[in-house]
Amino acid sequence: MPIFQHHQSKWLGVFLVIICWCLDVSSMAWGNHRGSDDHAYFEANDRDDASGHLIPWGAFQVFWVAGQATARDSSMPTSQVEDTVQTVVKVFSQMVKHRNQYHRFDEALTKRMLQKVIIEPRVFNREGKEFMFLVARTKYQGQVKLLINAAALKEKELVNHPDQLVPLLEREFQWVVSKADTSKKPPSILGKRNLIYAPILAKKVIDGMTGEEREIRLLSLFENYLTTLDEYKSLHEQTYYEIGSSVPVSSAQPDSTAKLYDIRVRQALQRIVREPEFLQNTPKAARNLLNGKIWNVSFVHIDSRDWATRTRVLPKDKAVKVGEKGKIIQPAKILINFHRKAAPGDPYYDIAKNLPMGALSTEQLAQVIALEIEKQIIEKSMRGHVVSDEQSVPK
Repeated sequence: MPIFQHHQSKWLGVFLVIICWCLDVSSMAWGNHRGSDDHAYFEANDRDDASGHLIPWGAFQVFWVAGQATARDSSMPTSQVEDTVQTVVKVFSQMVKHRNQYHRFDEALTKRMLQKVIIEPRVFNREGKEFMFLVARTKYQGQVKLLINAAALKEKELVNHPDQLVPLLEREFQWVVSKADTSKKPPSILGKRNLIYAPILAKKVIDGMTGEEREIRLLSLFENYLTTLDEYKSLHEQTYYEIGSSVPVSSAQPDSTAKLYDIRVRQALQRIVREPEFLQNTPKAARNLLNGKIWNVSFVHIDSRDWATRTRVLPKDKAVKVGEKGKIIQPAKILINFHRKAAPGDPYYDIAKNLPMGALSTEQLAQVIALEIEKQIIEKSMRGHVVSDEQSVPK
């Protein structure tokens, strides 16, 4: 009897262990299925869907996913859904057929960066801002998915007009390539700024100063806060452009190009804060240069980016305390891709006169920088569209 009781206790113990293990696994499965609130939106679209439309020779499919539709969007007519899907399929079929004309798209196909294309009634990022296109990373390294906003296509009258949609999607592939790139980025080389003694100014003070006074204050910012060189030295041993010419010129010394553009940028920034026309027409540009919102304006050489200028705002967790009062700022960089030309739709397209950014005069460059700050800095820093600096690192 004692032996029986011993075996009975032993098997009872094993049974209890199995029950506890099953409950633990069930709990883990429920937790993984539910996911966190931060990732729910993106994970919802990672499921496989047999109804995808295969793009010939494209190695990816186009899906319609209505899972995020609101009550208003769910009433989208079936015919409109079909027209939208067929328009997108036609666009990608055309781009695949002529892929050698679309450099970024061809690169994405060659390296299999695009996992899938998902069309949804509406597309929002995690901060709730709506986008026509949105590139999101996936659980597969080096692959992303492209989300397309069906309602936005309809509002822009792009449905059933694939030829008009092609250039928009072509430009979006710079973000596909950017977000799919998981290579290690080079370290920064600039030293620390003197944040405590940065002579930043309040709006009321800036507005009451003369142009000469604003210029003097800018020169003092150059000494310990506002930098005008690319911290990754991407212009090292690069060619440069004479003003008004699209012909690249070899530099005399390895750092000649960087020094040339450093001078041009500083002259342009001085013009922005000094001349009354800038304070009147692009007031955010002059003010944000003097109030600490911007801490780098520089020319760069980045082959993997198809933009002329780009604003990069540090995320909230990298905000800095500036000035003796310790004002908390999410500073921004204005990066000017020196060999790129402005594209139609850019606010400074007419100013650039189809010249590379590196060939602009000081006056033209000042207008381009001012418009970039005026149009982009508040949009990206105050409304949640924050992108880390690492995504614009030269290679």
